[in-house]
Amino acid sequence: MKKIFTLICLLLSIVAFSQEIEKVKGRFFLEGKQISSRETRELLASNAVASALFKSSKNKEAIGGFLIGFGGALVVVDIVVGLVSDVQYPSGATYIGIASLATSIPILSGKTKKMQKAIDTYNNGLKTSGFNENNIELNVVANQYGYGLQFRF
Repeated sequence: MKKIFTLICLLLSIVAFSQEIEKVKGRFFLEGKQISSRETRELLASNAVASALFKSSKNKEAIGGFLIGFGGALVVVDIVVGLVSDVQYPSGATYIGIASLATSIPILSGKTKKMQKAIDTYNNGLKTSGFNENNIELNVVANQYGYGLQFRF
């Protein structure tokens, strides 16, 4: 029993002293040191909601980046083909490229908001799951097997 209680107290102390993640200009900081996006994803894995928001934000970033690259490449290639050959310049590739660029704008616009919401959700979860006096309950319980103490935190 002593070993289990000691282990529980040790785990609670680790959770209680967890540091908040800060996001400054698109970079993540933990205890004043910059951490990578991968390390941030691993830290957020402990909170399911924050992890889902973070993954959604990263998916939006990837899809939006692809659409910008794809659209820009189509427009540039069509311009070069129009300058080099006798083909009429604004062809279907230009219109598809412009549509791709226009589609990427609303996709990329929500990524920073979702990322910040994921960080805030994680940081708020640290505050509520910490070890404090409000989270401790000690009850006497009885059941068919006997009497005991129930310790909740």
